[in-house]
Amino acid sequence: MAYHDKVQITLIIIAPPDQVAEGDRCFKSHGSWMESTHYRTGEKALLSYNVSKGPELSNPADPNSSPTDNTCFVLTEIYESKAGVLDHFKQGNENWGDVQAFIKWLEKCKITLVTGSSIFNSLW
Repeated sequence: MAYHDKVQITLIIIAPPDQVAEGDRCFKSHGSWMESTHYRTGEKALLSYNVSKGPELSNPADPNSSPTDNTCFVLTEIYESKAGVLDHFKQGNENWGDVQAFIKWLEKCKITLVTGSSIFNSLW
């Protein structure tokens, strides 16, 4: 399914070794919460939700380079429209029980967040 003109949230987290277990715990909670609260149809629909995890590499452009001690978590959420992104953040602040723990965890990691960007190129 192509997602041209849909709206995406991407969060890249580089976690030090002592923060990986908390990341696993937070994302387990986050996935369950997302599944039970987010719209599946309409302008607020969550179309895709993925969390991936892997080693940070010493040279990110070389898949054969040595890993660092850090772990990369990548979260990607795709919504039908910006209304879904706005609803997501509203719900997160109001009813995700682990939102404060997640924020505290993020403070211990290096993060890049791209919120509500329009998808301009998408295949399948």
